[in-house]
Amino acid sequence: MNNFYASVECLLDPSLRGRPMAVAGDVENRHGIILAKNYEAKRFNVQTGEAIWQAREKCPDLITVPPHYDQYLKYSKIARRIYDDYTDLVEPYGLDECWLDVTGSLRLFGTGEEIAHEIRRRMKYDVGLTISAGVSFNKIFAKLGSDMKKPDAVTVITREGFRDEIWGLPADAMMGVGRATARALTSYGIRTIGDLAAAPPDLIGRRLGKCGLACIANANGLDASSVMPSDYRPPVKSVGHGLTAREDLENDADVWRMILSLTQEIGRRLRVYGLYAGGVQIDVRNDLLFTRQWQAPLDVRTNSAAVIAARAFDIFTRNYAWNRVVRSLSVRAINLSGSGSADQLDLFGRTDSVLRREKLEGVVDGIHDRYGRYSVLPAILVGPDPKMPTDRGGDKPYVDTLPNAGVNR
Repeated sequence: MNNFYASVECLLDPSLRGRPMAVAGDVENRHGIILAKNYEAKRFNVQTGEAIWQAREKCPDLITVPPHYDQYLKYSKIARRIYDDYTDLVEPYGLDECWLDVTGSLRLFGTGEEIAHEIRRRMKYDVGLTISAGVSFNKIFAKLGSDMKKPDAVTVITREGFRDEIWGLPADAMMGVGRATARALTSYGIRTIGDLAAAPPDLIGRRLGKCGLACIANANGLDASSVMPSDYRPPVKSVGHGLTAREDLENDADVWRMILSLTQEIGRRLRVYGLYAGGVQIDVRNDLLFTRQWQAPLDVRTNSAAVIAARAFDIFTRNYAWNRVVRSLSVRAINLSGSGSADQLDLFGRTDSVLRREKLEGVVDGIHDRYGRYSVLPAILVGPDPKMPTDRGGDKPYVDTLPNAGVNR
């Protein structure tokens, strides 16, 4: 879906149409960056991820609006209901993108290109949003095609002609080739997808490992990954949450309050998924925007927010030297397993105390469900805190591979 966040905002407020606008974070909560922009703003070279003040230097008339994630989720679901009319093999890739395998639908709806055009027309005239679709024989090239022609367009990459169609494109146009990989490839004189397809596997394998070999295979059209069914849920690998402080954190007490706040959400999500953490990872970003990451195992597998918070704080105090103030923190529960996994017996009573915490927090979950997520809190989190973001109730969980999913899968 083209410029998804910005397009939804223009749909909700038609007065924004035709004017340079962007969806942006809250400056007071130090989230003042551009999250999405429309084509009018793109003409001024407004970039996603840059600060609002930088965008306004390029485009003084830029209109910024806050994000409305509930509306984005609503329209994402509407789009997927349309996709489901053509196939049950619909694999989401974030809120605004999906792969559809229509192999089994060709007799009913026509060719892949015809189906793509029909979906494009339905989205435009029934929903009010435009899409760009890529039609090809594998997922990598379908994704590439969807990025080649925008907005409101369909691009076909054929099995017979893909070499002529895409090998002249920059290597980083292909999914799986990020900035770091592109820099490494450029150092070997590999600049296009065609260069990558012809690259020596031994050389690329030594430099980039399995990722590099996969990129060579993808460039040659050898991606064989399947589109998963709509109800497929990949295994959860980690659950985490992160926040940027309104004011820099200056001491251990500030950090402890932030960590305890973050782990309330993490513990609840673990209990919803029926998972237990075997370790904890923290990411610490200082005022120079330099990020450090540490992790450590837990003595006992748990989904207790308090236990995870204590371990995260221990990791922080052991590793952070306080040579700079802290701007943002992320905590992640890692090494996850289900309730059926066996635990090593403990002679010192630690397992019993962890189990009591888990039962207590499970009861608190029920209170939150009935009276709201802030009805019961650790005492240290009660009341206003000038360093905690005021919009944290609407913050999106910290994620890696699936935006807005709340987990790393």
